[in-house]
Amino acid sequence: MADKTEKTNAMRLLEGKRVVYTALRWTYAVDQHAAGDVAEQLGLPPAQVFKTLVVLSPAPKARPLLVIVGGDREVDLKKLAAAAAEKKLAMATQREAETLTGLQVGGISALALLNRGFRIYLDAAAEDWETLVVSAGQRGVSVQLGVADLVKVTGARIADVSRPLSSAET
Repeated sequence: MADKTEKTNAMRLLEGKRVVYTALRWTYAVDQHAAGDVAEQLGLPPAQVFKTLVVLSPAPKARPLLVIVGGDREVDLKKLAAAAAEKKLAMATQREAETLTGLQVGGISALALLNRGFRIYLDAAAEDWETLVVSAGQRGVSVQLGVADLVKVTGARIADVSRPLSSAET
């Protein structure tokens, strides 16, 4: 869909691969990092709006992971470790995530980070949807695209790597 949103590198990538997407703009607030807040602005269920999180392995020379999970879910580090054949994993701090990706939290996107050495995982809950929404690599801009297209473009591995948000986060 053509709109007045300036194109991000993620959008250019999708267009270059002839992937159909819809650009979505939402109002970013400094205290807003939750995908549920974005979903509310877009009028979509939180389960359809996916966030991209950075996860680290303490193993020497291990590549960081990008984990894409629905807004109504959180990464289950034990499940992710099993899927990634790792003994232990930890969530990156905001500073670590921004340093590793070069993107700001709220705008981290696997689509903008291809060929940067990240292992990419998409939570199996994505298979419940025909399309999902992910960041376009900039705060306030997302793209809606087919799940199969996201997997094809990013090379993401689909695995059960999440659990419902704890009551403190809902």
